[in-house]
Amino acid sequence: MEDYKRINKKFLGELLVERGVVNKVQLEEAIKYQSEKGVLIGEALILLKYASEEDIAQALTSQYGFPYLPLSNYEIEEEVLSFIPVDLCEKFCLVPIDKIGASLTLAMANPLVSEAIEEIEELTKCSVQTFVSTSTDVRNTIDRYYRAKR
Repeated sequence: MEDYKRINKKFLGELLVERGVVNKVQLEEAIKYQSEKGVLIGEALILLKYASEEDIAQALTSQYGFPYLPLSNYEIEEEVLSFIPVDLCEKFCLVPIDKIGASLTLAMANPLVSEAIEEIEELTKCSVQTFVSTSTDVRNTIDRYYRAKR
């Protein structure tokens, strides 16, 4: 399991202000909301409707270098889905998207959750590569592939 290093040393909120997604007042309100509710800053910005899930996902990609992958038109092979049970996908808001040899590729709403990566590497005996997707995209993909079979 690798440790993720920021390739951009700025905080998520700073990146969003620089990109014009939010202004400083909105960011301050989100920081206050974050401390009151115990959520991540990205979640606070989304809940306050100051930023979209895509804005947060794309800022994460520039902050950590994870590639962004919208899942709505992505086709996943049935065999790939069998590597991770639906309850684990839901728990960590992720979905397997590809497997080549001993490398399993995941789309995750939060690719910094090391517990998720470790658990999946242990379960699958594969090394994990991650892409960032929105939580809505991941949940819709879980519904589309796992729930549709039930």
